[in-house]
Amino acid sequence: MSVSSSRKITQILGAELEKLVTLPSIWLTLMGSFIINLVVAAAFTSVGQQGAAGTQSILNIGLASMGYLQAGFIILGILATCSEYTGGQIRTTLTTIPWRGLQLCTKHFALAIITIPVAFIIAGSGVLYTFIRMEDTAEVITIDTMITTLTGATGYLTLTTLLSAAIGALLRRTTPALVLLLGYYFIVSPLLRNFLPGITNYFPDMAGYYMYMPRSSEEINVLTSMQGTGISMLWTLIFITVAIVFYRKRDA
Repeated sequence: MSVSSSRKITQILGAELEKLVTLPSIWLTLMGSFIINLVVAAAFTSVGQQGAAGTQSILNIGLASMGYLQAGFIILGILATCSEYTGGQIRTTLTTIPWRGLQLCTKHFALAIITIPVAFIIAGSGVLYTFIRMEDTAEVITIDTMITTLTGATGYLTLTTLLSAAIGALLRRTTPALVLLLGYYFIVSPLLRNFLPGITNYFPDMAGYYMYMPRSSEEINVLTSMQGTGISMLWTLIFITVAIVFYRKRDA
């Protein structure tokens, strides 16, 4: 029985990976994210060179584009789950794989497999560009610090992608999911930070911020990287669980 279950999970995972890697919009989104991240990182680096570069960290400047880069991974997560509803492909999927909960869990796992290396490369490209341009002027950083920070950035982008995929599975339509998530991350959340700064530290985007950015002694209620990771993971797991519950109960 266990062998049969393992084989079933492996087959479903293979099918979900194949669907994701053969979806053109996935690769267009990732390529666009890579290019835009380099452009934004170049802009921040130029500003850093013109300012007091000696007091700035390469990591702070190189990851300043994360606020914009996350949009690409939000789109990635939404496309991963909403694309199947275009043209009714979801019916074929559920006919082939009738175990809905397992299928959606495996889709998220397949999405994580793709997202983790890509997120590391894209986030790292901005830091590498800044390092090359500002090696002699910016604050020196160690390899261990760089790896830890990039790991945190990769984790944040991956969790953001999975959370977005869960929202996409709940709404089942690309445009409403994009409006909701992009509206929250780029409009609602920044406004709330001005009025409820203490509470917003526990929202998924701000908690994720502390996964990769150094702590600042000037901020109040600053989370540690581990606390930020835990809170971000909790938000992601909650939305994935809710998505699975609705996915199992409603029609395709």
